[in-house]
Amino acid sequence: MSVCDVKRFRSLGLIFATAVVLTGCGTLSDLPEPLSEQPQQQISWDLTDLYESPEAWQLAYVAVLDQISNLPEYQGTLGNSAESLADALVAISDVQKEAIRVYIYTSLKSDEDQRVAESQEQLGQSRAMFSEYSQAVFWISPEILAIGADRISSYIAQEPRLEVFDFYLEDILANAEHTLGDEAEAVLAAVGIVLGSPNNIYELLVNADVPWPTIELSTGEEVFLNQAGYSRHRAAPNREDRILVFDTFWSMWQEYLDSIGLILTTEVNANVAVAKLRNYDSVLQMQLSEENIPTQVYETLVTEVNDALPTLYRYFELRGEMLGVEQMHYYDIYPPLIELDLVFDINTSRDITLAALSPLGEEYLEPMEAVANSDWLHVYPQPGKRSGAYMNGSGYDVHPYVLLNHNDDFNSMSTYAHELGHAVHTLLTTAKQPFEKSDYSTFIAEIASQINEILLEEYMIANAKSDEERLYYLGYSLESMRGSFYRQTMFSEFEHAIHKAVEAGEPISGERMNDIYGDLLKRYHGHDEGVLLMDDTYAAEWAYIPHFYYDFYVYQYSTSIAGAAWFAERLLAGDAQVQQAFIEMLQAGGSDYPYELLRTAGLDMASPEPYRAAVRRMDSVMDRIESILAN
Repeated sequence: MSVCDVKRFRSLGLIFATAVVLTGCGTLSDLPEPLSEQPQQQISWDLTDLYESPEAWQLAYVAVLDQISNLPEYQGTLGNSAESLADALVAISDVQKEAIRVYIYTSLKSDEDQRVAESQEQLGQSRAMFSEYSQAVFWISPEILAIGADRISSYIAQEPRLEVFDFYLEDILANAEHTLGDEAEAVLAAVGIVLGSPNNIYELLVNADVPWPTIELSTGEEVFLNQAGYSRHRAAPNREDRILVFDTFWSMWQEYLDSIGLILTTEVNANVAVAKLRNYDSVLQMQLSEENIPTQVYETLVTEVNDALPTLYRYFELRGEMLGVEQMHYYDIYPPLIELDLVFDINTSRDITLAALSPLGEEYLEPMEAVANSDWLHVYPQPGKRSGAYMNGSGYDVHPYVLLNHNDDFNSMSTYAHELGHAVHTLLTTAKQPFEKSDYSTFIAEIASQINEILLEEYMIANAKSDEERLYYLGYSLESMRGSFYRQTMFSEFEHAIHKAVEAGEPISGERMNDIYGDLLKRYHGHDEGVLLMDDTYAAEWAYIPHFYYDFYVYQYSTSIAGAAWFAERLLAGDAQVQQAFIEMLQAGGSDYPYELLRTAGLDMASPEPYRAAVRRMDSVMDRIESILAN
């Protein structure tokens, strides 16, 4: 998996997740590449907790394939009796649990060093295994619907083994109008790999085929300006260097608008076709209904963010003042407001994070310490290692694994706090929920990690030893809010706009996408108001964002930072009731829909309140910066 999210396999049987969670308040391409050499001795995870050896994995893989081939034997038996239904669902669940474990091992092994061909081949085998699984169980939902709600309810009452499947069964019944017949479901299962092809084609094109240019900076340094090079040098201290980086990089993307536009249009067309087949009014409705999230959540987010654009404009004006830039341009967004030359090695990151998260209480800190002091982490960069960071917590009978590329700076410590938030969420869930209800939603997962970042920022601000250090953390917080709250909502608006265009029968192309995205860039950055000027060349940025192939995922970054801001505001005020409600929400895992779990915890994500909490936090941070600058 190579996405900044909880990547969910929504099979046509039970639902389960690889729970691969990557940090970052921007796109995958924004994450730093591993260094060419290890900064110090590697701290590695222990994969023998999954399988003792590659040979043991191979035996498990073969066994799972054999078990998958036997699953169709249950077809036609679900309605025979409560016992028959339980027999089938337990068998399927057992196969899923072991299949996930098989996959995790190959995924983690591959990410240690992506240059190892054998590891890549085993990962390919694991992915193909899931395709076989989907085709083996496509019949489950239609058959359960044929049994009917009344009989299913009576079966659950009769058979204790069905208790762990009650939410799963209720979810299938609730989506009856969107479930097709056996033949249609079989076809969709069979073409699943094809429907996922646009993302693979896109990654191959931009990573292997685009001839990225080399530029020379004012320092004389030659820079290979691929995505990683752009991410590294867009924050260059010399403004002319930044202009060169931006103009060169985005001009290259402009040359590929037709091909990338066609790839993304194919993705959109596929989504629209599936939504129509499944009797949804729109792709947005289809994507949100998978977890029963009201479309009002998305609508409220977009409305509140647009209403709060003056706060974003205030940030750009403050940034210009601190950088000494009279007229802000897009290439002035990324330079840090303050440079901080402090070292946060992995042990320091651990100790500070544990101290910063004290508002969450001992029930949270105990599993946090267990992760922090374990051999479940792969810590430092190394040649061939996967970039970025993530938590993989799908090994229900094992424990979570965390991949980092720790560079001993504050961003690395913030990433550490984020990923361990996911790991603690997993431990709290698995301690309370059976495997069948342990698949928690991304909608909640990112709140569970973003809150750690906010608490860490506030701890560092409170304990800074100088105004300069305090300004660094305040500036970091502002940029995090811009990236997670505003930028991701802008992405969501673009994604919605191109889907609506296709749904309305309008032609769509790379040029049209440029027009749509360019208008959004100008609105979000106050171009017409003269706040931050936007060059038309930069409208090609949409082509650089891989998240548009993950289908209405990005809005959840925005809702998550808003939800985290709401919880953090109350936790920092010492609200013990909210603290306990937050813990109970994490423990609930996938036992209910995420929107309902948040409402139980006291937060309605369809209301304006969480989004206004995010804006209050941003204004508060700027108030504190201006107070320091005034002294």
